[in-house]
Amino acid sequence: MATKSTKAKSKKSQNKKAATPKLRLQPLGDRVVVRRDESEEVTQGGILLPDSAKDKPARGIILSVGEGRLLDDGQRGELQVHEGDRVLFTSYAGETFKVDDEEYLLMREDDILAVIG
Repeated sequence: MATKSTKAKSKKSQNKKAATPKLRLQPLGDRVVVRRDESEEVTQGGILLPDSAKDKPARGIILSVGEGRLLDDGQRGELQVHEGDRVLFTSYAGETFKVDDEEYLLMREDDILAVIG
């Protein structure tokens, strides 16, 4: 039979697990982590699209950036994009991965076509 103190300890440990901060991803080199924008559910003509017919948008928000490309002289070249930038990228850019049911893209800066002002 469990005592009150063991029950209280198990509840505290469960609360600590729930209160842990989100995972911080730090890409290496000239790579960036991007969260893809949600695809539109209704076309301009008003047609409702099912999930299977939606195209994945080629735009998103940069969540974190690497330190930059390693140059021939041993220094790091600064990236042109920064955290929080909205960007357009090639449709097959980067590697897709999931963390806590969120889908992210890890891509090189070269895969980014433009920054949306």
